[in-house]
Amino acid sequence: MMLGQALRDQQRELVVFRNRLLLAGFGILAAFGILATRFAWLQVVQKDHYHTLAEANRISVVPVVPNRGIITDRNGEILAANFSAYTLEITPGRVANVERAIDELAEVIEVTPRDRRRFRKLQEESKNFESLPIRTRLSEEEVARFAVNRFRFPGFEIKARLFRSYPQGEVASHAIGYIGRINEPDVKRIEAQGLATNYKGTDHIGKLGLEGAYEKELHGLTGSEQVEIDAGGRAIRALSRNEPISGNNLQVTLDLQLQKVAEEAFQDYRGALVAIDPKTGDVLALVSKPGFDPNLFVDGIDPVNWDALNNSPDKPLNNRALRGQYPPGSTIKPFLALAALEYKKRTPEFAISDPGFFTLPGVAHRYRDHKVGGHGSVNLHKAVVVSCDTYFYGLSNDLGIDNIHRFMTQFGFGARTGIDIEGELTGIQPSTEWKWQRFKQKWYSGDTISVGIGQGYWLTTPMQLAAATATLANDGVVVHPRLLKAVQDSKTQEVKALHQPMGERLPFKPEHLALIKNAMIDVTKPGGTAARAGAGAPYTIAAKTGTAQVIGMKQGEKYDEKKVKEVHRDHAIFIAYAPAEDPKIALALLVENGGHGGSTAAPIAREVFDFHLLGKRPAKRQKLGDDEPGEVPPPPQ
Repeated sequence: MMLGQALRDQQRELVVFRNRLLLAGFGILAAFGILATRFAWLQVVQKDHYHTLAEANRISVVPVVPNRGIITDRNGEILAANFSAYTLEITPGRVANVERAIDELAEVIEVTPRDRRRFRKLQEESKNFESLPIRTRLSEEEVARFAVNRFRFPGFEIKARLFRSYPQGEVASHAIGYIGRINEPDVKRIEAQGLATNYKGTDHIGKLGLEGAYEKELHGLTGSEQVEIDAGGRAIRALSRNEPISGNNLQVTLDLQLQKVAEEAFQDYRGALVAIDPKTGDVLALVSKPGFDPNLFVDGIDPVNWDALNNSPDKPLNNRALRGQYPPGSTIKPFLALAALEYKKRTPEFAISDPGFFTLPGVAHRYRDHKVGGHGSVNLHKAVVVSCDTYFYGLSNDLGIDNIHRFMTQFGFGARTGIDIEGELTGIQPSTEWKWQRFKQKWYSGDTISVGIGQGYWLTTPMQLAAATATLANDGVVVHPRLLKAVQDSKTQEVKALHQPMGERLPFKPEHLALIKNAMIDVTKPGGTAARAGAGAPYTIAAKTGTAQVIGMKQGEKYDEKKVKEVHRDHAIFIAYAPAEDPKIALALLVENGGHGGSTAAPIAREVFDFHLLGKRPAKRQKLGDDEPGEVPPPPQ
């Protein structure tokens, strides 16, 4: 019994074993079936997808940055260009200890404290995976020394890059502007304009002046290159290339040599000058003194130079031509005289007896003339020639501030001229409404008296004053200043000249314009306040001097320039155009704390006119500000 039972147990175990074996076989077959199905899915259905991913691991698309367009003056002289140089860059995310690595690098090639400061600044502004320059413009020897030690510096790389160059240095720096590294606000602006793709690989962007205003023209179109890379991420070979399109070249209206003459004429003074061709609106010179070297900003300006520029009492970064707001002083008297004729408040024959002061009816307060004892009998012509304050006190009172405002806004005062670079301010052309909105105060007659000699609330920019002078020279046809003259297409090399349309003709009577222009001519003749500017000139100049006060003085107090701090001295202002019969240049200039317009500002204008009209450079520069008879502004009322 026991043996039979044992045999029956073996039979059953065998059956169980076979069943288990079959079940395991089915399981293995099912697993292989699933695996085969998965393989088929990956190899057949998903073939294209995974082929693309595999290629992506092997091929990298690298942006190719276009060459930036160059900028030339109206005669083809270079204002902004590019040059190629080697730069040594670090990707901080791939370096364990950046400071220690830079210390080791300094044993191989020179790394100055300025290089370190600039790198830290860039590191603060950039992302950790971005490549940042630690040294720029390496020599061939430095490149070779680093190449030998390349294995010691993972995360370091030599690159060939284009650098912006401003060969004229400080000359016309405020007009040209500069480029700088792209920062967070730039990125947001680029993305908002839908240009993010076109700026891949680009490190710099135009910041100010022409570089900023015409960034789209200058930048070009970014290309791309497919590069095969190895497991270490190093490029092996280029597979294909989509060439970038270089930025367009710009020709601007500036005359570089005239610009240099104008800047040198300022000597050590601060100030601004704008010269315009009244027939076209071309800005021939745009001066803001002192200037700055835009080359400092290309690699990222270091803190030392930035502090020197930003904290300088001379404010070299301030574009005085567009952003300087000053009282126009007596330079507005020709415009007020024209308003008097147009509004029939004065006739050419009407004359006053000038005692040297003006009083409002029923008021004892005296508004003094700059000439003690007055100018005697003064008609409108003489009032402009000798700059008689008393005459214009009474005239402005008769005109009224709102008529003055209405007339002057026709010339562009109180508004931007529309010059094609950013940063222009509007100045202030006051009115009763303006004062109420600004101060919640009513307008007083005394306010009008001050405005009548270009003081008080009235503020203008040199650009506004130059455009208004050009409009007057152009017989009342409004002049819109511009800096861009032509664009050269980088693909076709075709040059497209830009034609700025002239503005409307203001409805002035020709005989009134002729009277004012003749008075401005006599300003530059003996007896006029700008006789120094016209002395010996082989062409005719029409002009008007002006002096604007910086600080107030008490009634009866006499202004003594020698007893006043330099920064508190009067500003010297001058407007002019020449030749008077057929104007080819009109300008406005201001010399900060320069004193009299006739002795400080007028000689600068004469040098500019002589060069532009005669090709004559000053043989010996006389020191500006020599004493000579001229107008001195009366104390503020």
